[in-house]
Amino acid sequence: MKVITHIEQSLAAALALGEEPGCPPKLASAVRHAVFPGGARIRPQLCLAVAGACGNDDPLLADAAAVAIELLHCASLVHDDLPCFDDAPTRRGRASVHFAYGESLAVLAGDALIVAAFQTLGLAAEKNPKRMAAVLGVVAKGVGMPFGIVAGQAWESESRVSLTAYQRAKTGALFVAATMGGALAAGADPKPWAALGEWLGEAYQVADDIRDVMADPGTLGKPVGQDLAFGRPSVATDLGLGGAIAYFEKLVQSAIDSVPECTSREMMRQLVRQESERLVPREDCDKFRHVTADILQPFDAVAQLNRAQAAHKSVAI
Repeated sequence: MKVITHIEQSLAAALALGEEPGCPPKLASAVRHAVFPGGARIRPQLCLAVAGACGNDDPLLADAAAVAIELLHCASLVHDDLPCFDDAPTRRGRASVHFAYGESLAVLAGDALIVAAFQTLGLAAEKNPKRMAAVLGVVAKGVGMPFGIVAGQAWESESRVSLTAYQRAKTGALFVAATMGGALAAGADPKPWAALGEWLGEAYQVADDIRDVMADPGTLGKPVGQDLAFGRPSVATDLGLGGAIAYFEKLVQSAIDSVPECTSREMMRQLVRQESERLVPREDCDKFRHVTADILQPFDAVAQLNRAQAAHKSVAI
């Protein structure tokens, strides 16, 4: 069975636990809408790949870690799309959860996914409860305070933001949870795998910044121009597209180089290469390398206006 098929089946099984008779049908539908159809599922793929590289002597726990991380990622997207944040009408090429089901159900769907993630981990504790506790700790660290994706989202509400801290929290933290969680699930030392998650996570956020400027919304499956519109930290704004692309390529190479020695090292390196090409195709990179930061400056006025409106709104509330 292909890894991606296995992941889809595991996600479906996890959601089925909450879809018993008596569950509010709209909530169940909203939760399923948030998870299926999915994206590349790179986080659970990475988690399972690391577990495999470390021997994977507890496949149930490795699967649970992979599923939990993906459910948490899906929850973060649901909340990110809410009117109080991006107010995005689309996600993955179709209506976002709040656009399809309303804001109230979208909030609840995101909450339900967070609970389902930790429930999934708890149910996998039978063989190695101590090991599961370690996995749970790493996953929780990747989503909570002070450096997880919740903190990353919160940085958008601060007046002064460190771009590196923002990127590491909003995107990188869950990648670190995926690599370290995969190692812990297999009973291995997670520390050698942390760098892969850090480099790959930062590369993902830079890729997101790049695509927010140069991608077609129909192809991307969500609105573009959001960083400039909301005045959010962005490598593309700071360095220009050319600089951001060069930085992305440097991060990808660092991720490739950081894969520890293991029997599947070349396979994992190839996974990183394939994913980088999917995120920011080389053909597109060559088209936009000349775009510098000053070309994006005319949009700064719009960003400043949106920041001012957001500040006024927060004071009024």
